[in-house]
Amino acid sequence: MSSFWVYFAAKPLFWIIVTIATFLFSSWLNRRVGGTPLLHPVLVALSLIIVFLQLTGTDYDTYFSGAQFIHFLLGPATVALAVPLYDHFERVKKMLVPLLVACLCGAVTASASAILVAWALGASEGMLLSLAPKSVTSPIAIGIAEKIGGYPSLAAGLVLITGAIGCIVAPPLFRLLKIEDDAVKGFTLGVSAHGFGTAYAFEFSTLAGAFSGLAMGMTGLLTAFLVPVLVRIFGLG
Repeated sequence: MSSFWVYFAAKPLFWIIVTIATFLFSSWLNRRVGGTPLLHPVLVALSLIIVFLQLTGTDYDTYFSGAQFIHFLLGPATVALAVPLYDHFERVKKMLVPLLVACLCGAVTASASAILVAWALGASEGMLLSLAPKSVTSPIAIGIAEKIGGYPSLAAGLVLITGAIGCIVAPPLFRLLKIEDDAVKGFTLGVSAHGFGTAYAFEFSTLAGAFSGLAMGMTGLLTAFLVPVLVRIFGLG
């Protein structure tokens, strides 16, 4: 049995199956509990896979070598968000300047606040550099972390945690501030919670999803330019 496990676990297809099956189960569980952000499918699937890797003694590199095809699909999936955005392009053009200002403020606040809080708590330089791109989608965050000297795997994990927190905090915050416009809701989720927020925004409407996808892309682009500047300002790297 041990030999069978070693053979099967070494096959890339096995880890793809594990990833997809875990996510399908997590999606089913989330629907059964009413779609609460506390049990977001990605967060639950992530936790279950981590436990599974620990129990089987499998290192992350072995898992990633099998599941990297799913990682590759993150890029095309992000680009596909342009489809709903095209449907609402006229409204985007009318709001372009306010959107750019809001996105710039959000990107700077997200990176600078994370660095400052972690620095005040005594985090290492590697941790600070990994935290800086935490509010953008995983492929961009990983690329930024690699370039500035952070830990790509840690940055990917922080991105997921940030997205989950954003989805949990957003609904009560919208109610508190009496925000009814789906465009505002979507853009806010895209800036603060990247892919998590965009998936959640589509539950409000396609308009919210379109603006969230736009915000996610804009925040990723701006963060790629801003983080190296912030790193130098804070004397890191």
